[in-house]
Amino acid sequence: MAVTLGFDIYGTLIDTHGLVPVLRDLVGDRAEAFSKAWRDKQLEYSFRRGLMEEYADFGVCTRQALQFTRASFGTELDEEQLQDLIGRYKRLPAFADVRDGLTKLREYGFRLYAFSNGTEAAVASLLDTAKIHDLFVDIVSVDDVASFKPDPAVYNHFLSRTGAAGTEAWLISSNPFDVIGAVSAGMRAAWLQRSPDAVFDPWGIEPSITVDNLYDLGERILQYQGSD
Repeated sequence: MAVTLGFDIYGTLIDTHGLVPVLRDLVGDRAEAFSKAWRDKQLEYSFRRGLMEEYADFGVCTRQALQFTRASFGTELDEEQLQDLIGRYKRLPAFADVRDGLTKLREYGFRLYAFSNGTEAAVASLLDTAKIHDLFVDIVSVDDVASFKPDPAVYNHFLSRTGAAGTEAWLISSNPFDVIGAVSAGMRAAWLQRSPDAVFDPWGIEPSITVDNLYDLGERILQYQGSD
């Protein structure tokens, strides 16, 4: 069976800070900080819901995180502006290397899956907007198991849905917690270091490989597989 690649979506293929230009019109020079706080709180809420076993889908986490960020920054964003931001979040842009990088990986013969905290409908919308939906075999969502990454059940669900064995299944993610979760569940994982300032968690659980773009990913994975 061909090697299976599961791509995290938010922050890996899709730029979660793609609304900074819009936020500048709303909160001025605090736009970057606002965007980061929104993203951090979104992930925090997913972690907390997973631990509490109080699942609500990622869209709920995103909306509640935005409401919290609005309050913590003391902004005067009204409900119409909040709804506009949530609508735009469903159409976030892809990073510049995504379309060509994924196409190249397909040419290598890899099986590509979208693997996300987002619901299938939300992820499909993002992939359609980015014009990359056609490059994936399917979408695997944590919504199917009512939990969030890095719950081991999520990665086991991915393996079950794709029919891939752990050694033939890779997670590709820019999020260290996701990489650590996948490796802990028996998968291989590539950390896509989207920023040179990004730091990997010092847990002693390392990514199988680290890359800073999608163009080099296929060759690096084949080299790793060949070294086994």
